[in-house]
Amino acid sequence: MKDLLIWKSALTNNVWQSEKITLSSYPRGFHLITEKIVEAIPSLHIVEVGLLHLWLQHTSASLTVNENADPTVRQDMEDYLNHSVREDSPYFRHTYEGSDDMPAHIKSSLLGCEITVPVQQGKLALGTWQGIMLGEHRDSGGRRTIIATLQGTAA
Repeated sequence: MKDLLIWKSALTNNVWQSEKITLSSYPRGFHLITEKIVEAIPSLHIVEVGLLHLWLQHTSASLTVNENADPTVRQDMEDYLNHSVREDSPYFRHTYEGSDDMPAHIKSSLLGCEITVPVQQGKLALGTWQGIMLGEHRDSGGRRTIIATLQGTAA
């Protein structure tokens, strides 16, 4: 279900769009979602200069920007985090949702649940090798929801 709000002022040429993006369930790991984000923001192409803020509404997944070409980067990130934040640590008290839950909360806090990307000439101003990634830190995290807020000046 999409909640869509687009506002453009005739006097200032300002554009605001808020979009609720629901992602299908992903397996545990890091997944490029740049194209899904771009497809969900119809006003992006008219923004000459602006910002796209993405807020993930979950505490056991994360958003980050990183390498978009070599999939081994995403695998290495998953391996590093799994090594750094181990499941079944004896000092975790929050264990009733499964052994992957508390580590997922820690990984989410380490990487964060939000990013802001500049928009220039109707496109995300990501670097050549940069992509937006969802970090799914649960074995069965389910669908994930992102609130995307675009603000900028129309061309």
